[in-house]
Amino acid sequence: MGENLTRGPDTAGTLPGAEAGPAGTPRIVGIVWGLLVLNTLGSAGAKTIVPLPRSLIQMVTMGSLVAAFALALAVNQRVRVRSSAYVLLLTLLLVSSVISSASLESGMGALFRCFRLTLFVGTLWLLSRWWDGSLTFVRHHIRAYFAVLGSVALGLVVSPGKALPGLYGGRLVGALWPLTPPQIGQYAAVIIGLTVLLVIGRRTDRTSAVLVIVPSLVLLALTHTRTATLGLLLGLTLAIGSLMLNSAVARRFFTWAVLISVVAAVGFASALQTWFLRGQSQENFSSLTGRAKVWNALLAEPRSAAEKAFGVGLGDKSFGGLPIDNSWLAVYNEQGLIGVTLVAAIIVVLGGVALLRPPSLQRACAIFLISYCAIASYTEAGLGDASPYLLHLALAASLLAAPARAAPLALPEAPRRHVPRWARRSEVT
Repeated sequence: MGENLTRGPDTAGTLPGAEAGPAGTPRIVGIVWGLLVLNTLGSAGAKTIVPLPRSLIQMVTMGSLVAAFALALAVNQRVRVRSSAYVLLLTLLLVSSVISSASLESGMGALFRCFRLTLFVGTLWLLSRWWDGSLTFVRHHIRAYFAVLGSVALGLVVSPGKALPGLYGGRLVGALWPLTPPQIGQYAAVIIGLTVLLVIGRRTDRTSAVLVIVPSLVLLALTHTRTATLGLLLGLTLAIGSLMLNSAVARRFFTWAVLISVVAAVGFASALQTWFLRGQSQENFSSLTGRAKVWNALLAEPRSAAEKAFGVGLGDKSFGGLPIDNSWLAVYNEQGLIGVTLVAAIIVVLGGVALLRPPSLQRACAIFLISYCAIASYTEAGLGDASPYLLHLALAASLLAAPARAAPLALPEAPRRHVPRWARRSEVT
């Protein structure tokens, strides 16, 4: 179960067509990762061009998770996994969630969400077999979310009115699949950051990088998502800073980025302020778009000792009919102080391992993902349930995994020579 596995392909017990890719990872693993991304897109959001019943969307997202687990199990029939502190902590969080949801205080939906989280964590355990510190899963991550952003861009072209509705203040939403502005901003920021790091590490060509970064930047700007923008800037600063002592490219990029940022801040200060405020009043901005009122009400809610420890069970991350929009308070509400402790342990363990690793591109990508999720956790929920944030952290865990040791080659045993009995007697004498 916790064995170190070789990076070479294991043809026994794999699906037909699951031949290993360049890094020794079956191609089906990339499909599984894409299905996990599809599952975490959610079923609530803006009105689409073609109205999609929520039941149909939930069927697609849940079906993608079941398919991901089935394919992961089929490609890893021997259930070989690698030890992972991250997935172990997620498993403990799952156990805590089942305990808190068993009372059905949040309804039968809590048990369904526990089942979903079980399949999600189980799939990550099966995929951990191929977590070897390579950039394979980074490329899967970028491709999957770039495909999602492609659907957003297509919806913007087909129906600009639906993609920039007045209901969201003219912010970009998903017109083909119901995606909210914070979701789109998050996906764009993450793949921009990862692609920039790949360019700095010279793991991709500039043409491919431009084709990913430029459209993603446009979509990020149209969402007016402050959390994603700040997470991108601060996460990249920390990630590039971890490379500066060992990479001249990182130092040059950082210098130019600072110069361009200063010029933009001076020359476009008014436009940037308008974009950042999104037409909100000072009072609304200071209360974090009304989030602070929900947070204060949640903290003031009387709770029993059991509810404080375990929470009320997995729900829709809302309180009093309003979204909580804070990962820590959402976890406290649904999984209690035990859940908060486990989530904090995930961030601390991943961050600690990243700091102890020697400078490398993989370490920089992990630092970017961890810092982005930590920053976004203040105004976005998702660290306590199957979500894109847990996928980002799973990617960070795969980047921080120690490379698997290659199994020693078994040399054929030399055939024994037959020694006559009279010769053995002479050796003795």
